[in-house]
Amino acid sequence: MASETLDISEKARHLVDKINPGLTQRLAEDLEDFAPGMTELIIETAYGKLYSRPGVDLKTRQLATIAALTAMGGQTGPQLQANIRHAVSVGATEQEIVEIIMQMTIYAGAPAVLNALWSAREVLREDDE
Repeated sequence: MASETLDISEKARHLVDKINPGLTQRLAEDLEDFAPGMTELIIETAYGKLYSRPGVDLKTRQLATIAALTAMGGQTGPQLQANIRHAVSVGATEQEIVEIIMQMTIYAGAPAVLNALWSAREVLREDDE
């Protein structure tokens, strides 16, 4: 299913394309034949309704997302890595990302934080290899 045929607002499309160009298409190709409507639900809710709200900038929203995914633990690795890339795309630095993850030690525990740091290092240092 082409992402253009999905019922996604222009506001959501614009924002997701700014943060992660091609995400809508990738999700549609991966999910629509198995879970019709899931792409619309994710993109419209996350980008059309939440990330686009006034009052908090995109960098802060992405850092909050990284904190939440870190606290949720290792099963969120792929989403954590995607959101680290998103955070970098809206101006977050490696130091900010690492500090946010490290702060979660108090709330999520060392195992969750170590898994998140390893995921972050993989993303943030992929250009070094």
